[in-house]
Amino acid sequence: MGSVDQMKGSLLLSILFLTSLPSMARDGLQGKDLPKVLIMGDSISIAYTSHVIENLKGVAQVRRHRGNAGPTIRGVTRIEEWLGKGKWDVIHFNWGLWDMYGWEYHKEDRSPEAYGKRLESLVGRLKETSAKLIWATTTPACPANETTMERRFKQNIRISPELEQRYLDVALDVMKKHGVEINDLHAFMKPRWKKYAIADNNVHFNKLGSQKLGEQVAKAIKSVLLTNTSGSAK
Repeated sequence: MGSVDQMKGSLLLSILFLTSLPSMARDGLQGKDLPKVLIMGDSISIAYTSHVIENLKGVAQVRRHRGNAGPTIRGVTRIEEWLGKGKWDVIHFNWGLWDMYGWEYHKEDRSPEAYGKRLESLVGRLKETSAKLIWATTTPACPANETTMERRFKQNIRISPELEQRYLDVALDVMKKHGVEINDLHAFMKPRWKKYAIADNNVHFNKLGSQKLGEQVAKAIKSVLLTNTSGSAK
């Protein structure tokens, strides 16, 4: 009888241990043999990552680095930390809004040209991982002056459609040069701005918008995983 009680106690402890872990850690334990996916990006990606995880349950083990990827300048200095020591099968990544708006590192060159050079360096490093790379085009700049960073950076900025397009074009040139898969989140969200944006002076999206972005990201990742699987089978 004692052995049965001990077994029950051990089982209960195991359940308590698993349920006390963050959801991403539990997913890792349950899907340790699944393809490993890393999401890299700003607060837009922070908001949609949980939806990607939900949509890829049983398909991939999804992780996201800690914190906000911010501008490419931060990416260059912290890319090794974010990649970690594990091996990734897919990396879905973006830098853009922080470079456009000039948040942080105010004295550094934040022009589209400088942005492109830093992206070139970052993509070069990401290619060294041998992971399949997916570039998420930067979600739309807001039509009014962006005010969410006003208190933090004392900035209240509006990005013109022309300037936004320059950043988008520079990034796409880099990705095409390196054969990186494109997940066009900008094209997806632009016509849906009124429905999913928090406000015209805010680059972020409401809960439903983040959910829809997560679904798009999951579709892109799943497509790449299926392509890789069918390619290996040939």
